[in-house]
Amino acid sequence: MADGRDGAAAEGAAASGPPEARPASARDAVRLAVVIGALGVVFGDIGTSPIYTLQTVFSPSDPHPVPVSTQNVYGVVSLVFWSVMVIVTVTYVLLAMRADNEGEGGIMALITLVRRWSSQGGGRTAVVLTALGIFGASLFFGDSMITPAISVLSAVEGLKVVEPSLDDAVVPVTAVIIVLLFLVQRRGTAAVGRVFGPVMILWFVSIGACGVVGIADHPAILRALWPSYALGFLFGHFGTAFFALAAVVLAVTGAEALYADMGHFGRRAITRGWLFLVFPACVLSYLGQGALILDDPANISSPFFLLVPHWGRWPMVLLATAATVIASQAVITGAYSVASQAAQLGYLPRLRIAHTSESTIGQIYVPWINWLLMISVLTLVFAFRSSAALAFAFGMAVTGTITITTLLFFYVARAKWATPVWLIATGATVLLSVDLLFVAANLTKLVHGAWLPLLIGLTAFTVMTTWQRGREVVTAERADHEGSLREFVDELRSGERPVLQVPGTAVFLNRGKQTAPLAMRANVEHNHVRHEQVVILSIETEPVPRVPADRRIVVDGLGYADDGIVHVTARFGYMETPDVPGTLAMLDPADTEGPLLLDQASYFLSTIELRRGPAPTMAPWRKRLFIATSHITADAAEHFGLPRDRTIIMGWHIEV
Repeated sequence: MADGRDGAAAEGAAASGPPEARPASARDAVRLAVVIGALGVVFGDIGTSPIYTLQTVFSPSDPHPVPVSTQNVYGVVSLVFWSVMVIVTVTYVLLAMRADNEGEGGIMALITLVRRWSSQGGGRTAVVLTALGIFGASLFFGDSMITPAISVLSAVEGLKVVEPSLDDAVVPVTAVIIVLLFLVQRRGTAAVGRVFGPVMILWFVSIGACGVVGIADHPAILRALWPSYALGFLFGHFGTAFFALAAVVLAVTGAEALYADMGHFGRRAITRGWLFLVFPACVLSYLGQGALILDDPANISSPFFLLVPHWGRWPMVLLATAATVIASQAVITGAYSVASQAAQLGYLPRLRIAHTSESTIGQIYVPWINWLLMISVLTLVFAFRSSAALAFAFGMAVTGTITITTLLFFYVARAKWATPVWLIATGATVLLSVDLLFVAANLTKLVHGAWLPLLIGLTAFTVMTTWQRGREVVTAERADHEGSLREFVDELRSGERPVLQVPGTAVFLNRGKQTAPLAMRANVEHNHVRHEQVVILSIETEPVPRVPADRRIVVDGLGYADDGIVHVTARFGYMETPDVPGTLAMLDPADTEGPLLLDQASYFLSTIELRRGPAPTMAPWRKRLFIATSHITADAAEHFGLPRDRTIIMGWHIEV
């Protein structure tokens, strides 16, 4: 993935400072580079929707197919255009992208904003909205499984248009591409990211040009841009139009990516890319396909590829495959980010995360999520075997996430900006009516595949909420075992606990400064020793993407200035990976009651073995799920960057 955050920052730097320090050409070059980077990552999903949207609407395999007629084609194309305009341009680009959490976007950012601003009132409402937000994030995991399957399948299906005898090769070729896609994830996207932008520019220019050719053959299709055709089709033929909405929504798949990737590229770059290239290119493609269908209804089998001249179909299949791989890459990276943020906020166990770029912190690789996605995507490909069949499942995940995003945005708009109630009510009524209409239409496909993203979402939601509840139970149980940290330090100071003081520095990782670390208590009670310098370190994840350096560390002497025991709180944002040795190196010796010998320091971790107990803390099945989920927890020493040869792990049993 391109270095969006650095690019956005560079753009801001270029736009500030004295005029002589920012020549127009340099500033424009930086802005263009950021926009190109955004084109290569953000718009892959929504930019490949023209491959399968109209094909799915008119597909005879649809349980509720739309009959091909002049009025229906105008109505469908108009519905597609205005759906993209209302949901993508208005809901996301103009509204949702203004609700950022320290520059970060996406549904997890909205959840943190809801939690932060709920302190001003409406606590119960905030709890419900947070739960809805978690469910929306859970639906995104379903989206990240379906997107690679439907995108790559739809592109490879172009082989059937070029050479019908290759029909049987579509699924195997798709599977090979998907396996290769997931195998290269561990290498990171930095190397291939540089070509993503130019490839997507070529893609959008190509589909726009093909659309212009189709429009030239039947210019009357431009009437579909007028809203009366969409409204007339929707209300004049409601029975047909309502079921068509389940396929029309495919035109807005990927809208969440515009918002989720805002932190990497900035709102301006994404807005420019959308308004000046992506939106016009997609609209031209839809209009051109509509014109093609009007000329010959037989073209509904694959209007996107049939719109391409014969000589250009092989190159277009290759370009479409590249574009869908890029679209898949974007959503896979998004799944890594959502999983990482959920873990930082306490909704998932600590996962092993590898940073694949030295310059871009957002480029991460989460092995467990990667292999889960690969198995899931391959299962979908072999189970559904066509993009049309998968389309029924795709819309449900998209509409659910969009509706929840809209709802959370209006809550934040009222709580954070004090937007007038009448304006909130008007905007929410209009946009949520559109969103809920799409949700209702997709519910009609429940037995035809729409159940799949709901099942995935409910499963992920159950895992995340169970993990959060289990952590609360474990935290309370640990507090009973650990006892008060202040009292423990007082006992050491008074000599009530006679211990031998040995030279060196010991670092004990702990949940906070209210209780004593289990490892430290065990060291004193069983080994009767303590180190000359003791640092009790607590890692706090704040509901912001990143914490500035001047707020990173807080030191507490725990009541005594000469006993060599201090408590250090290190704050990190949910987009950051804690680096314990690096953080400790920032400490001033005056604050730690003497210099810390970090090169020889010993690090102590308290590990917990979970067991099911008789206490009614959770339902028995949730206890089993919580314990099973704990087994995927990443190694703490690796996660916190601790030197393995100087890390001691001490165990403890806790019943849940």
